[in-house]
Amino acid sequence: MTALLLLLFLLFMLLGVPIALAIGASTLVALNAQGVPLMVVTQQMFQGINSFALVAVPMFILAGDLMAQGKVSEKLVDFADSLFGFLKGGLSIVSVGAGMFFAAISGSGAATTAAVGSSLVPELRKKGYEPASAASLIAASGTIGVVIPPSVPMIIYAVIAQQSVSALFLSGILPGIAMGLGLSAIAIVQAYRRNYPRGTALSAATIWRTFKSASWGLMTPVIILGGIFSGVFTPSEAAVIAVNYALLVSLFVYRDLGLKDVYRILIRSAITTSVIMLVIATSAVLSWTLSSWQVPGAIAQAVLSLSTNPLVIMLLVVAVILLTGVFIETASALIILTPVLLPLVTQLGIDPIHFGLIIVVGLAIGMITPPVAINLYVASSVTQLPLERITRAILPYLLGLIAVLLLVVYVPILAGWSGS
Repeated sequence: MTALLLLLFLLFMLLGVPIALAIGASTLVALNAQGVPLMVVTQQMFQGINSFALVAVPMFILAGDLMAQGKVSEKLVDFADSLFGFLKGGLSIVSVGAGMFFAAISGSGAATTAAVGSSLVPELRKKGYEPASAASLIAASGTIGVVIPPSVPMIIYAVIAQQSVSALFLSGILPGIAMGLGLSAIAIVQAYRRNYPRGTALSAATIWRTFKSASWGLMTPVIILGGIFSGVFTPSEAAVIAVNYALLVSLFVYRDLGLKDVYRILIRSAITTSVIMLVIATSAVLSWTLSSWQVPGAIAQAVLSLSTNPLVIMLLVVAVILLTGVFIETASALIILTPVLLPLVTQLGIDPIHFGLIIVVGLAIGMITPPVAINLYVASSVTQLPLERITRAILPYLLGLIAVLLLVVYVPILAGWSGS
């Protein structure tokens, strides 16, 4: 039956069926062929989304959209420019720095890419930066959006693995910074090779002015993470507070959004949320099916039979995560892989929080690896460059992010203060 399910899933994917329907339909047919009552499907779908922690998903998506559409992203870019613009090829570093700042607000890779790209692309073109390389760096910086908290994929993993969202958020800080430093190092090397110009001169007055202007946006992660880690409110409550704060800033402080804009953003966020929740619901049925067939245990035993060396096995796990991220979008891959791989890594003594970080970083890299590379599509849309050109230019940044992932796997201190 497992073979039938896998073949149907691959067939539906090749036919271009949306991922949620491909997962649901293949699982439905396999269960029906086994004679399982189909009422189980609806029960498991409901069970999969019946979690208080998932309330945070639509709220963080909405907060990110509100911030991305307003002046917050523009102010963050200006602040990053005041800090890093004086360097050789400073705007490249600004791309990464702004991506990290916005990552701490949005929880979404695509939103981070769109917000930073729309603000920086005109300036990058004016200063003579190679367009495809600049677009690929912005797309790569967008991957940090799901690693530095808040992070929608981390919330999904926490629900599946029954782990603490707060602990996962805390564990994502150091790896997110490491990703930013790695991308910055590659960008600086390319800046010297291509003789990119220096940007804004370093000035304490400029830093202070842009900081004050961006302070409303910079306060968002302080409020969200400070409230969560201090125990004042839960991650789900923090997400609702983030939405209210984003509305306050956009409507009454910067006054860059009107009620019509808010309505449009609400509709778009609702559509995005419905897609993600449908994926979670159908993937929950798949996870339950695989578990009832004892597939995760069989896979764990098969992998453990290949080698007794934990370092080798974790390398195989990383390869599976990266390969899956190439073909399946992040939320779906997360829900499919977690029940399969978590029993394996726990047998190796890997802490579930540490593994959550590994799988989130690994699947974040999938956001820049075609054919399912949402950040590249967003960057292509923002820059009006062909996807093929951006894909060719992404290779150095892709290798840099994979290097950071291996550090996260083999240097547990990069898992932050999770106790890994």
